[in-house]
This record gives sequence, structure tokens and C-alpha cells, in this order.
Amino acid sequence: MASRTARPNMLITVLCAMLSALVVIGFGRLAYGVILPSMRADLGLSYQQAGMLSTVTALSYVCFVLAGGLAAARWGAKASILFGMITVLVGFTGLVWASNFWLAVLWMGLLGFGSAFVFAPMVSLLASWFPERRGLAIGGMSSGVGISTLITGMMVPYLLARLGDQGWRISWGLFAVIALLVTVLIALYIRNPPQPAQSSNGKLSALEKQRIYRNPRVLIVACAYGAVGLGYIVQTVFTVSYMVESGHSAAVAGRYVALMGLLSIGASPVWGWLSDYTGRGNALALSLLMVIGAMALPLIDQSQPYFFVHYLLMGISVNGVFSMVQTSATEQVAPRYIPVAFSFATLFFAVGQFLGPAIAGWLIERTGGFVAAFSYTIAVLSVGFVLAVLISRFPDQVAVDEPA
Repeated sequence: MASRTARPNMLITVLCAMLSALVVIGFGRLAYGVILPSMRADLGLSYQQAGMLSTVTALSYVCFVLAGGLAAARWGAKASILFGMITVLVGFTGLVWASNFWLAVLWMGLLGFGSAFVFAPMVSLLASWFPERRGLAIGGMSSGVGISTLITGMMVPYLLARLGDQGWRISWGLFAVIALLVTVLIALYIRNPPQPAQSSNGKLSALEKQRIYRNPRVLIVACAYGAVGLGYIVQTVFTVSYMVESGHSAAVAGRYVALMGLLSIGASPVWGWLSDYTGRGNALALSLLMVIGAMALPLIDQSQPYFFVHYLLMGISVNGVFSMVQTSATEQVAPRYIPVAFSFATLFFAVGQFLGPAIAGWLIERTGGFVAAFSYTIAVLSVGFVLAVLISRFPDQVAVDEPA
């Protein structure tokens, strides 16, 4: 019995978590933009249909992210994670053989659905096993997104160049193989943290859920995560276009994006380690302040050095924002409630991520430039900064504890 309750190896557990983020967030949600041009041409999709595929994935994630947390709370994080990984694997495999738009809708929807059952439960598992070093652990997991960006940026263009029209199918196939290997690793090495005896059935009552959803501290963290979702996605979607519209080459912009991804790999665990000693709210406020400064630079001047420093600051800081707000969400409640509280906060982020590009795109269309969209981002992230300051003043005790 002691062997089952002893803590697992932190390095192996964080490695599995990092690989799960690489698969479900990096390959499952972010790689589509790189694969899209070839996939759209081969399937004969319109730009509207291509955009709808991305929307389907995002919407599936939004609709089921809370269900993923509830599943983890009831049946254990490992069961939820394995279910989600297998679902994502099926989605990747289906995309290899997709022959029309509606089949692609089905498989892209499965990617978002499966991701909802993996990411939040994995974060909650790390927080439960390593509470005193949760910042470092969750930061290490976030590195997987940066690694996937680097892999996708190098591998997919190579496959498309070598294999032509079939390159996009081989790319999804390789993602499926990697997802299978990661699923096996998770099955072998991930263990659920022990639960209190009185909560062995795992099912949360309606009263317990309401205590979580209505708690002011949980809501503050959730709103901060929502502000991050509303703001950061504008940088991801529109900065390269802003740079090209300002007279710089797409090749230079691509190199700056690669630099940002490379820096973010190492920055995530550093921010996590720093927050374990300085406090989550302080680290979140500092990283958000750096992101706000980065977003202001292209408004001051559109020369190449300003864009370079923009991407440099984003690479150093943006994953710190994610790691810190995610870790903060796990600290407000008792361990058994972490999957639900984190999924609840992630719902705010997912909705923000869903609405952010539409708001920014509307501002760009209305004003004929990027200044309004970037100013909107700064305003939204400034609200997040104020909330981060409030988080830094939270007491050490959890806000929602288990009933006596």
C-alpha cells in the first residue's frame, strides 16, 4: 500500500505532462495553421470552411472543458487523461483519411473534445502530487507547447515540400503515432494522487460545485485567465500580419516567431520555479507587465528592432503568464476540487480565446489598421494585471476546503 501512495518521480511525471501538452495543445490545436494551406487545397475547401474547422475545434474545447474537470474529480485524473488522449488519437487518425469537409469537421471536433479531458486534469494531477513545487511542475508541462511549435514549424514544411499534396496527411499521421506513444507512457507512469477516504466515491454534490463556482477568489483567478485568453490570442493571430503590413518580409517574421517559441521552452519552468519562492500573484503580475510592454512596442514604432524586442519579450514572458495563472487556479481549493476549479477557470480562458480574434478582427476592419486591436489587447491585459495584484494578496489558506 505504501508503494501506491508514495509520490512518483517528479521528472518522469512532468515529462509525461509535457508530452501530453505537446500532443493535445501543440499538435491538436496549434499545428492546424501550418497544415491548413495544403489541406485546404487538396480537399477543395473555401477559406470560410477552413476557418470553420478551427472554430469547431475551439468550440468543442469550450463546451467540454468543464466536463473534463468533473470527470477527473469523479473517476480520477488518469482515467480522464487516457480517455482524452485516445479521443485525440482517433481524431488524428481520422484526419489522415478525411476526404471531404464534413469528415474533417468530425475529426477536428474530436481534437477539441479530447483536449478538454487531458489538459486540465493533467494540471490538477501535478498540483496534487507536487503542491510545494507546483509552479515548477506546471511550468515544465507548459514547455511542451513551445516544443511542439518548434517541431511543427520544422517538420510540417519539410513534409509538404517532399511529399506534395499528401504531406498534410502524413503530418496528421505522425501526430497520431506520437499521440499513441505518449498515451502508452501515461498509462505506464502516471498515477492518481490519493484521495481522502470520505471522498472515495468521487462524485461532487451540487452544493460543493456551487461553493467552487461562486467563491470570490476562484472567480478572480478565472477572470484573470479570461483576460489572458482575450488578449494574448491577438498577438498570436495578427502580429505577423502587422509586421508584414509594416514593410517587413514574412521570412523575417517567421524567424522571430521561431525565436519566441524557442525562448518559451526554457522560460516556463523558470517562471514556475520563481513563483514557488516569490508567490504566484507576484510572478503573474511581473510576467503580465512584460507582455503588456511587448504589445506596446509595435504601437510606438514599426521598425524591425521594435518587432524583434517584441518577440524577445513575448518569448521570455508569455508562457510565464499561462503557468502562473494556471498554478494560481489550483491553489484556491482543496486537492479533491482542483480538477473542477481549474476547468472552471479554463472555461473563461477558452471563451476569451474564442472571442478575442473576432473582436480584434472587427477592430482592424473598422479602423483599417492594427493600432486599435493592439490597444484593445493592452487594455484587456491591464485588467489582468490588476487582478494579478489582487491574487498576490490572497491568504495562504485555500478558499474552498473539504467539508468537515
